[in-house]
Amino acid sequence: MSWEMVAGLETHVELSTKTKIFCQCTTEFGGEPNTHCCPVCIGLPGTLPKLNKRVVEYAVRAGLATNCKIRNISKMDRKNYVYPDLPKAYQISQYDKPLCEHGFITLSSGKNINITRIHIEEDAGKLIHDRGDIYIDYNRGGVPLIEIVSEPDIRSIDEAVEYIEKLRLIMKYIGVSDVKMQEGSLRCDVNISVRKKGEKALGTRTEIKNMNSLNFIAKAMEYEFNRQIEMLESGGEIEQETRRYNSDLNITESMRGKEDADDYRYFREPDLVTISISEEEINKYKNELPELPDEKLNRFVNELGLPEADAELLIKYKKIAEYFEKSCKDVENKKLPANYILGQIFRRLSTDGEKEECRITIPPEYLNELAILTEKKKINSNMARNTLEQMLDTGKPASEFISEKDMEGIAEDVLRSICEKAVEANENAVIQYLAGKEKAFAAIIGFIMKETKGKADAVLAAEIVRQLIGDGEAIE
Repeated sequence: MSWEMVAGLETHVELSTKTKIFCQCTTEFGGEPNTHCCPVCIGLPGTLPKLNKRVVEYAVRAGLATNCKIRNISKMDRKNYVYPDLPKAYQISQYDKPLCEHGFITLSSGKNINITRIHIEEDAGKLIHDRGDIYIDYNRGGVPLIEIVSEPDIRSIDEAVEYIEKLRLIMKYIGVSDVKMQEGSLRCDVNISVRKKGEKALGTRTEIKNMNSLNFIAKAMEYEFNRQIEMLESGGEIEQETRRYNSDLNITESMRGKEDADDYRYFREPDLVTISISEEEINKYKNELPELPDEKLNRFVNELGLPEADAELLIKYKKIAEYFEKSCKDVENKKLPANYILGQIFRRLSTDGEKEECRITIPPEYLNELAILTEKKKINSNMARNTLEQMLDTGKPASEFISEKDMEGIAEDVLRSICEKAVEANENAVIQYLAGKEKAFAAIIGFIMKETKGKADAVLAAEIVRQLIGDGEAIE
C-alpha cells in the first residue's frame, strides 16, 4: 500500500530587536541565567506590558517578503496554559487577527508552500534538565518572536528542508533575525500525518516540538512518517498528540495530548492597545525591502551569466553575495571573481559560520583588481591563482606581488621557442600523449610554466605544443 506524507511547519523566528517585546530588557543571547529579566518579563503582579514598535515593523517586513497580506487592524491575545517556563501562566500572542495572512514561498520545483499566517508573540523561558533536577532561565522570556504557520502542503522531507532554508535566507536578507538555529533563533514544530496516495482527507496529525536543526528535523520526520504507517498497517490508530525527538535514539516520543485552540482559552489582551497599520506605512516597508534571495539568484544567472549552481552557492550567504557583487564591478566575465570565491576563498572558509560572517582577509576591491588584471591578460590564470594565495595569506593587494615586468607577458615568438624546447626535452611525454595518455600532456605544459616562472599563457602554450607535435590546428 502506498502512503503519502502530509506536513506543515510552525516556524518560530526570534527577531533581532535590541530589547524585548514588552520591556526594556536586552535580547542579547547568553548571559548568566536570569540576569536579562525585569518585573515585566517575569510577570510580577502590577506590571504592565508596552509593545515594542520595532517588533511590528519587523513582522510586517517578514509578511511582505513572504507574499502575505498585511492586516490594517490587529490585536494581541492571551494564550492561557500552565508550564514552568511561562511565569504569567499565559503567553501574549495573536489568535483570530494575526498581523500577516495568506502568503507563500516558492520552492525550486515551482511549487508554492502556502503560509496561513504570521503572528507576533513573546518567547517563553528555558528549562534546563540536569541529573533529574529542572532549572528555569527566564533570560529568553519576552524575546520577540514571529510564528510563521504553513498550510499542510509539504509532501516530502526534501520539501520541508528547502522550505526552511528558503524561509531562513529570506529572514536574514531582510534583516529581521540572525536565524541562528544553534542559538534557538529559528525553531520548528512539525505537524505530520499520513494518508493513502490519492486520498483528499487529512489523517490524524502529530506535532513534533521545538527542533532547531535541519538534520534533526529530517530524521524526526522520517521516523514519524514510518511510525504512523506501521501503526495504521497493523490496525492501530494515530493519536493526536505532541511528541519530542530523541536524537540519541533517533525516535520521536510522546510528550502530551495535543491541545486545540479551545484549550488555550484565548481572549483579547486587555493591557495592550489595538495595532493599526496604514496602507502608507505598509507601502513604505514594502519599498524598503532589499533584493530578496530568489530575485538575486535570477539576476546572477540571467544578467551576470553565472551558472545556476554557482549563483545558489553565492546567495546562500548574504555577506558573500554582497562581497561578490563588489568584486565583479567593471569585470566583463563575472565568472572570474565567482570562481575565485567559490574555489580558493571557500577552501579557507571551512565552516558555514565563517561564510556567514564573510571572514575573507582581503576586501572585495582587491579581488576586483586581480580579476581585471586577469581579464585584460596582464597576468595569466596560473599567476593569478598564486597571487591570490599570497593576498589571502597577507591581506595585501595584488600590486604587492606583481611587478610591471610580470605584467608584460611573453611574446608569442618567445613562447613558441620555449614550447619547442619543451617538446624536445619531454620526448617520452610526447610519445605517451600521442599514444592516448592525456595526463602526459601536463608534463610538457609544466615544463613550460617552470621555464617561464608561471608567466606563460597556458592556453596559448597548449595550442602551440599541439601544433608542434601534429595534434592541433595551425595557429593563425
